[in-house]
Amino acid sequence: MKTIRRSDREITGQEARALLGKAEYGVLSTVGKEGQPYGMPLSYVYRNDAIYFHCAVSGHKLDNFKDNAKVSFCVVGTTKILPDKFATEYESAVVFGVVSEVSGAERYDALVWLLEKYCSGYVEEGKAYIGQKDAATKVFKIEINHISGKARR
Repeated sequence: MKTIRRSDREITGQEARALLGKAEYGVLSTVGKEGQPYGMPLSYVYRNDAIYFHCAVSGHKLDNFKDNAKVSFCVVGTTKILPDKFATEYESAVVFGVVSEVSGAERYDALVWLLEKYCSGYVEEGKAYIGQKDAATKVFKIEINHISGKARR
């Protein structure tokens, strides 16, 4: 991996992981067999030093996963525009890893973790919804090979 150009703004791996735990959404980037990059925002949950997300059973990103399981995932935390300084306060983390589909208990746990993050007041109703939509959903995990982060505070 390349080093961060602005090392004065580098945050620790622990801080980058904390940002993964609190960010609202991330952008997943893949590459297709033609070499075309593809980035898409998605809801996710960070648990057990991995990133979990769900999606439909077919689509562009799934096609890309078949050709290349290496992915990048980026989150941006708190930002604040500083117009008088022509700058922005920010915090971000970038992950490089490998994506794979999960099944069984790990799959169900990931779906419940997503409910807890995004629908905390409706977890029981969400579990019923999981049962209804089970066949229309895949769950994936990104195993983190490298993480880095930057911040201007």
